[in-house]
Amino acid sequence: MASPSPRRHALPPPRHLRTLSSTLVQESVAAAAALVQKWHPDDDSGSLFLHAAEHEAQRFLRAAADLHRAMLFFASNVTHSGHGLVQAQALLLTAMGRLDLELQLLLDDITQSADDATRSNIRAVAEAMMAAGYGKECISTFKSHRRAALATELQRLLGFLSPPDHLHKLTWEQLDRSIIPSWLAAATVAFNSLFAAEKDLCDAVFAGGNAAVGEAVFAAVANDQATSLLAVAEAAVARARRAPERLFRVLDVHDALTEVLPGLLSVFGDSSEVAARAALVVAKVGEAARGILGSLEAAIQKEPSKATAAGGAVHPLTRYVMNYLVFLADYQEGLALLVYDDHEQEASSSPSVIIQRLVSALLGKLEAKAGCYREVALSYLFLANNTQYVANKVVGSGKLRGILGDGWAEAQSGKARAHVGVYVRAAWGKVMAAISGAEAPEAVEQAVMEAVGMQEQWVAADEETGEALRAAATAAVVPKYRMFYRRYGAAVRLTPGDVTTMIAALFAGPVGCSRKMMSELDQSVPKVEDEINQRIVLLAGRPAGSLLFDRFCGLASCCWIIAQTHRPDSKLRSQISKGSTRSIYTIILEIELLAPFALLSSNNHVS
Repeated sequence: MASPSPRRHALPPPRHLRTLSSTLVQESVAAAAALVQKWHPDDDSGSLFLHAAEHEAQRFLRAAADLHRAMLFFASNVTHSGHGLVQAQALLLTAMGRLDLELQLLLDDITQSADDATRSNIRAVAEAMMAAGYGKECISTFKSHRRAALATELQRLLGFLSPPDHLHKLTWEQLDRSIIPSWLAAATVAFNSLFAAEKDLCDAVFAGGNAAVGEAVFAAVANDQATSLLAVAEAAVARARRAPERLFRVLDVHDALTEVLPGLLSVFGDSSEVAARAALVVAKVGEAARGILGSLEAAIQKEPSKATAAGGAVHPLTRYVMNYLVFLADYQEGLALLVYDDHEQEASSSPSVIIQRLVSALLGKLEAKAGCYREVALSYLFLANNTQYVANKVVGSGKLRGILGDGWAEAQSGKARAHVGVYVRAAWGKVMAAISGAEAPEAVEQAVMEAVGMQEQWVAADEETGEALRAAATAAVVPKYRMFYRRYGAAVRLTPGDVTTMIAALFAGPVGCSRKMMSELDQSVPKVEDEINQRIVLLAGRPAGSLLFDRFCGLASCCWIIAQTHRPDSKLRSQISKGSTRSIYTIILEIELLAPFALLSSNNHVS
């Protein structure tokens, strides 16, 4: 006997297609009508989901579903009159109006830290509206509310609401002091947190079969806001033009973009409009940085060679470039990513090569400047001071030393020592020749006095360099002069001790100050203190956007009194600290950074 075939259970038809008796349908419509009227959208009765009991909201959602099924039932059953269909449709429209209002209230109440219950309620409302055929209205309400909320939050983070195309009307100083710092802070929060939270909300509300809808809704809500945020960075960087002092803001923007890019791609997708815009902005930031670096190298090379430093001191250009490179070395990792156009350019565009090119341009310019001094000794003193300053800056910066290497810094120190040797031979050559030629004692003494007098206004880069200069001169001159003194002792007024003391007095003032300059300072302190305080007040009141050259002209007048700040009894120090809006040390730093480019921009102003 054959075994019976397994019984097959027929699947029930969809719920809205099940056969319902007219009585049951009418009863469900009547029950739903009472609940819909209780929560009519025109009544100010609070919120179903925020203020009523949880079971009340669930009853309303079931009532809305019952009305939709009733409408389908009446529409598919021609034996019934149209009255039932019209009634069900009208009640469903009212119910959807209430759910649309509830969606608005829930969206107004939601925050980034909203709990799962709030998200679940929003999802329940959205699913009910979409199931009833009101998906378009649901999506429209969701998008409009979330766009507004996102815009408000971004405005709060940025501290301003200015379309990117209006940024070109702002000065660089306004961008540098306000817009870019605000953008740096806002971009980090927005791309790492704000947009991700918005994506999570869309995914939670439009889940399951509505996932594709959620993707489209998120794009509609967030894409414009994200691209506008990127456009602010793009517009700000475009205003940097090719001014070297603006590179660091460009690098700050690049670092921020690099930091947020992985999160941006994760949230918006690799092939999204926002990802494409981000790639474009990164490319433009790289172009701006390369342009600024090229402008800096050209500016170094074009700086007027005849503009020398008094007394062979460290030239303002040397200070500017080395301070610049110390700061630039802090951006080594970002710079490495920034300057590579493609893999073929990596060897020639690495940070080490870029910095070496800038240093080489500086050293070449210093060689040219050294040739502009009339005295050979002074030209080599200038080279010794500046070369040693370069070496010291590299050694003093861990990152810069790591880029160029200890060997490079030691080689520069070796060159500085060689320049000191040539300087000593040139500065004391006449004395050595007079002693070796057995000239009359008066001639030797005269040569000594002339050599000392010539060097009285010459300066050393720092105390260590001053010690090296004095030690080299003492070692070269004093032993031979001692032999000369032994031969002509009775006829010679200057003893070897006198010569040693005279050499020891050279380069003995504060760094970069000659003895003559110190004497003038001591005689002029009261007058200078009054003038500098007046100039500080004027500088503090200058409007943003003053020309760099004008700004430097005011600061340059302070240079000759800077040494006075080293004196403990200086009235200037106390006046600056008590009554001025600016610190003397800020002025000194600005002088060092702006000096060479103020000279360059006297004929070609940097706005």
